[in-house]
Amino acid sequence: MQHIYIIGSKGIPARYGGYETFVEKLTAGQQSSDIKYHVASRRDNTELSKNNDVFEYNGAEIFSIDVPNIGPAQAIAYDIKALKWSIQNAKEIKAEAPIFYILAARVGPFIGKYVKQIHALNGTYYINPDGHEWKRAKWPLPVRKYWKISERGMIKHADLVVCDNRKIEEYIQSDYGVYQPNTTFIAYGTDTTPSSLNKNDSTVENWFREKNIQENNYYLIVGRFVPENNYETMIHEFMNSDSKKDLVIITNVEKNKFYQKLLQSTGFDKDKRIKFVGTVYDQPLLHYIRENAFAYIHGHEVGGTNPSLLESLSSTQLNLLVDVGFNRDVAHDAAIYWTKENGQLANGINRADQYSVNQLAENEQKAKKIIFNEYTWEKIINLYERQFLKNGISSIGEFKPTTKS
Repeated sequence: MQHIYIIGSKGIPARYGGYETFVEKLTAGQQSSDIKYHVASRRDNTELSKNNDVFEYNGAEIFSIDVPNIGPAQAIAYDIKALKWSIQNAKEIKAEAPIFYILAARVGPFIGKYVKQIHALNGTYYINPDGHEWKRAKWPLPVRKYWKISERGMIKHADLVVCDNRKIEEYIQSDYGVYQPNTTFIAYGTDTTPSSLNKNDSTVENWFREKNIQENNYYLIVGRFVPENNYETMIHEFMNSDSKKDLVIITNVEKNKFYQKLLQSTGFDKDKRIKFVGTVYDQPLLHYIRENAFAYIHGHEVGGTNPSLLESLSSTQLNLLVDVGFNRDVAHDAAIYWTKENGQLANGINRADQYSVNQLAENEQKAKKIIFNEYTWEKIINLYERQFLKNGISSIGEFKPTTKS
């Protein structure tokens, strides 16, 4: 049995977040019976974690970790405690060649001594560095400096760096070449099944009526409400476009200082097209909203393969993406790209509004083909299991995508 310890997600069942969804899908879609997953979960993640120290979910062993609320350092304390628990458990069960897979590069200054313990167990240490956490504007400068130092430590000691975007892999090889990092590319995945809802469902009717929005008559933005996702540029440029459609923004702005700052800098409250509609946790409804948007605008520029981008490519007919390597690596020529220069996105929106039915259909087909060929969860899970089982404990067959009906 190949034992895999996964550290760094808040845990499963998943409530939110890319890492949590990844672990949920990885365990729920397990293909090989020769793998046993052990997943760290923060005590406050779900009721199951609150009430149980260890429990089974999706066939995985979930272990709950208590961690105090100490601000940004909470995530560091959580990862260290989870790592200690995992190493101790691997010793107790006499796991053969266990793998310790850490999601996000938060504990770099401390990882060295734990890697020695892992190697003493004949184990290996994998790291998924995510995107450029040290570039995120939400962190104060000292925290950003810590993330960069931490990333360096995590890469230096890694047996394998798993990158979810080819541009992240290039960056790791370039910036940390002195350590000769062993890297591999395994993307993030996304669901490709259509929404189970239709326009006559009361959930759909009520939401669209309440928000005063019409199907196929809005541009859509979905994502965390933080400066590095370029909300200011997207809103300002939409206001300067000639579009008669709405801009629907699904995000949480409650008690958000950035919202007030944005309001002052753009005056978006004077433009009736700009509609902040709050959050949508109902996944079938969110999927329906994506499917019935005229186009999606994506401003994320510091992550790797962004889950929201994959979702939009699989469900929205047209995508307008900020022009960074991460996004081009995923969408190729199935999108309109924009930079942060004045007028760039506004011109892209005006151009999109002129797309013919045939152009929209052609673009949608291109995007969905990319997702089906490269980003289905079935394929991603298969690639992970091959990697986990590479040392010869077992093997699984060639990946064969399910044929669409």
